[in-house]
Amino acid sequence: MARAFEKLSDLKVRKVKSPGYLGDGGGLYLQVSPSLSKSWVFRYQANGRTREMGLGSFNTFGLRDARDRATNCRKLLADGIDPIEQRNAAQQKKRLSDARVMTFGQCCEKYIEAHRSGWKNAKHAGQWDATLRTYCTLLWPLDVATIDTVLVMKCLEPIWKAKTETASRVRGRIESVLAWATVRKFRTGDNLAAWRNHLDQLLPKRSKVQKVEHRAALPYADMPEFMTKLRLRQGLSARALELQILTATRPGEAAGAQWDEFDVPAAMWIIPADRMKAGKEHRIPLSPTVLALLQSLIPITPKGKQLHIAGHVFPGVKDRPLTTAAAMNLLKELHPQITAHGFRSTFRDWAVETTKHPREVIEAAMAHRLKDKSEAAYQRGDLLIRRAKLMKDWARYCRSAA
Repeated sequence: MARAFEKLSDLKVRKVKSPGYLGDGGGLYLQVSPSLSKSWVFRYQANGRTREMGLGSFNTFGLRDARDRATNCRKLLADGIDPIEQRNAAQQKKRLSDARVMTFGQCCEKYIEAHRSGWKNAKHAGQWDATLRTYCTLLWPLDVATIDTVLVMKCLEPIWKAKTETASRVRGRIESVLAWATVRKFRTGDNLAAWRNHLDQLLPKRSKVQKVEHRAALPYADMPEFMTKLRLRQGLSARALELQILTATRPGEAAGAQWDEFDVPAAMWIIPADRMKAGKEHRIPLSPTVLALLQSLIPITPKGKQLHIAGHVFPGVKDRPLTTAAAMNLLKELHPQITAHGFRSTFRDWAVETTKHPREVIEAAMAHRLKDKSEAAYQRGDLLIRRAKLMKDWARYCRSAA
């Protein structure tokens, strides 16, 4: 009686040179093409018709492999499953899965693009991109769905102690990107860059490893003498630094001042929200000293008339404002041990230690948000009238050595 299965041998399938089909039994055939290339096929009946399913090239799958594949097909048929339909469904599922795959780097780019318009400073997008590319090189090409705690730690651990502030910022940005990927269905599960109840169990707190470095500030007792030297210096850098000190603003806020932000008759400087660190409009009452400073910066025509001007109060190059570096360079000449941002500390120390102005007035003058949420909720105004008195006192103190 002829065998129903395993009719072929390795020798026979290697030596066959004639085009056609050689049956091994159980629906398995060796197909020889007119060009004598060889492949395996499985023939079967489904829904009243004969179907033929390719099982792969003879060069890739030997006789034993082909028999195993044919056996799997027969098992599917026994369960009422069409092998071709089952394979097509699996391939379709894989195509859909591959279409949903997004690398961490692609997610970073999508996240940045989605939030670009909401960031008040155009430089934020560049900063996000730079930090993520620099410190997340390992993650960048990986499927975002595969990123786990071990991979996140490999990015953070090398810099957590040496660059704590940067590392903390990187962690937060990884967390945001993973959260975006989860909402967009590119990954599932917990956010493995989250700090609370996760990475806080693996890394020490920032406060334990980060040294607090206060910005070098001029002692307020030395301010009158310093201002005397500053007023003797010519140029826009000196005047920008003078405006910054007298208004207790940040270096960039002063250097980037626009003429249309000033209401001279009302003695008011209104810095728009997009130029403020807190993203909130800041009104500054101007002392007579500051008004005189602004008056000195308005060009005068040969006939003695003031020009109507717009644009930057302290113009730089290429229609840009004066850079903060210009004031910093001047400061290095006058007092190399201090920083421009430190003048805000000088102002605060003077106000707290030598005046009776309330703390909330001082904090409002510096555009600080109150840390106490309850207190902040009840303080709806910006204490402008009380701040006007504070700023006059400060300008008077700064000129006291003159």
